[in-house]
Amino acid sequence: MPVMADARAREIVPQWEVELKAFTWKSLALASAVAAASLVSTGASFAQEVTLKLHQFLPAQANVPKLVLDVWADKVEADSGGRIKVERYPSMQLGGTPPQLIDQAIDGTVDVVWTVVGYTPGRFPRVEVFELPFMMTNADATSRAYWDLFEKEMKDTDFKDVHIVGTWVHGPGVIHTKTPVAKLEDMKGLKLRAPTRIITGLLGELGATAVGLPVPAVTEALSKGVIDGAVIPWEVTTALKVPELVNNHTEFGGDHALYSTAFVLAMNKDRYESLPDDLKKVIDDNSGREFSAFAGSTQAGADGPARQIAVDRKNNIITLDAAEVARWQEAAQPVYAKWIEEVKAKGVDGQALIDEARALIDKYTKAQ
Repeated sequence: MPVMADARAREIVPQWEVELKAFTWKSLALASAVAAASLVSTGASFAQEVTLKLHQFLPAQANVPKLVLDVWADKVEADSGGRIKVERYPSMQLGGTPPQLIDQAIDGTVDVVWTVVGYTPGRFPRVEVFELPFMMTNADATSRAYWDLFEKEMKDTDFKDVHIVGTWVHGPGVIHTKTPVAKLEDMKGLKLRAPTRIITGLLGELGATAVGLPVPAVTEALSKGVIDGAVIPWEVTTALKVPELVNNHTEFGGDHALYSTAFVLAMNKDRYESLPDDLKKVIDDNSGREFSAFAGSTQAGADGPARQIAVDRKNNIITLDAAEVARWQEAAQPVYAKWIEEVKAKGVDGQALIDEARALIDKYTKAQ
């Protein structure tokens, strides 16, 4: 396994750094849980006033539900003294498909959803700036930048119909394939799963054929030969059994990842507004930049253990060097120009958003 791969993995999401950055948020969660347990043990009690249904597309044992969503839900319950209960519904148990999640939150079919913003192509144009190729450095810095830009540019535009709790991205996107991808030319003709329309465009520029699929569909598509591979972060490969279905994994050396995907934890606006002020404060205290950074860095922190599974299976892990990455960056440039033109038609200054996003990502990366 190349030394550069290990070094890059440590550079992007070293576990001690993830734990340190999440310490304050997690310690508050623990303190709240202890306080709630203490109230129960001393006989104090509160009547449950609010039940929130949380709906999402992954199995309950997958990393994001287990390490992020359950932590958030448990903390909300504890901070409310038991007055809020969060019912968790994984794997689309309440019906619908992953692309319908955001509308379920908007129309009140459910109270809270976690979803990939790009599952509804072109609907949230400003968010797409964080999915452009070679934009993200690491999940912590990029998730903080995402929240800042959300508050400034997206809160009253893209997301005016929903109450946003958190905004984050996953760790560096990796190419997982049945045949090795060691250079740009190896992408030609491959059918690869793409999560969003931006990545669909990127894969096309790189010579591959993109197949749009929600992440739960990847396992079956790989096993049936519908696709030759997928672009996904390491952390979700375990739940999808990707290291068992493909033998090759391509990572990118350098300071910027090939791509990332934007998520939101979103709440029905009327449901949020209907809460009494003290329970609104519970939601507010568990929302925002720090929660977003916790979510992004925690999700990325699960990359390492998932990657180790591929290492233990003796799969072929390829790390592209700086010269080869530069070729991919050059090939990806048309994605930027096309996106700027597309969002211009929607009244969005794409270049200004790119400049803002880069400045914010750079600011938070340097602060680490």
